[in-house]
Amino acid sequence: MSTHSNHPFHLVDYSPWPLTGAIGALTMVSGLVKWFHQYDNSLFILGNLITLLTMYQWWRDISREGTFQGLHTFNVTLGLRWGMILFIISEIFFFISFFWAFFHSSLSPTIELGSSWPPMGVLIFNPFQVPLLNTAILLTSGVTVTWAHHGLMENNHSQSTQGLFFTILLGIYFTILQGYEYMEASFSIADAVYGSTFFMATGFHGLHVLIGTTFLLVCLIRHLKNHFSKNHHFGFEAAAWYWHFVDVVWLFLYVSIYWWGS
Repeated sequence: MSTHSNHPFHLVDYSPWPLTGAIGALTMVSGLVKWFHQYDNSLFILGNLITLLTMYQWWRDISREGTFQGLHTFNVTLGLRWGMILFIISEIFFFISFFWAFFHSSLSPTIELGSSWPPMGVLIFNPFQVPLLNTAILLTSGVTVTWAHHGLMENNHSQSTQGLFFTILLGIYFTILQGYEYMEASFSIADAVYGSTFFMATGFHGLHVLIGTTFLLVCLIRHLKNHFSKNHHFGFEAAAWYWHFVDVVWLFLYVSIYWWGS
């Protein structure tokens, strides 16, 4: 398909990646079922591999379209912005469901829980230890990603690189601490509704931190390859928006589940 058109929109070329992505997702979910029932994770690993290869090649094509082929016009970028905004709104409602479940159970604990919250026998985390450190880490990462954005807006390549590098480092540090916290937990996801809501909410947030860290790592690689300019860097902006969303969700998690819920 020719890149020349008499309209400002981007009609994408035929691509195999939606098909391979669907195959990867099907293989991965089928592999999960096999893993749960037969304790064999080979199909799950294959599905992950197909999905990761699809992600890499699809993102590579989008980067080429926006950076080198000039297909991301103002109208296309505007559509991408609204797409990202609506995606983050959908993520907000995703987490609202977990908060709803937590408050529904904690504000009026049933007699099966001993009419108390947390339930009897559940030894909870001290909110002023690792959870407070993780809060400081994520708030600091919000500052460093803003530092990187300001560096990009001022055409300061080294400042953007440093800001992105430290944000990624803080994201990895947060994930390591959360993994340590899970290993030290005295309760599991099977321990009443407290364990279920705690691990579902904090676990999905941890997954979002991993996704956001990957998002920012891709942005750092693209930045080092000079893909971003002062006026053309929506890929980075989308990553920054997503990271700030992750920060805000953690604040609600910390206040409601770790501090108030304890």
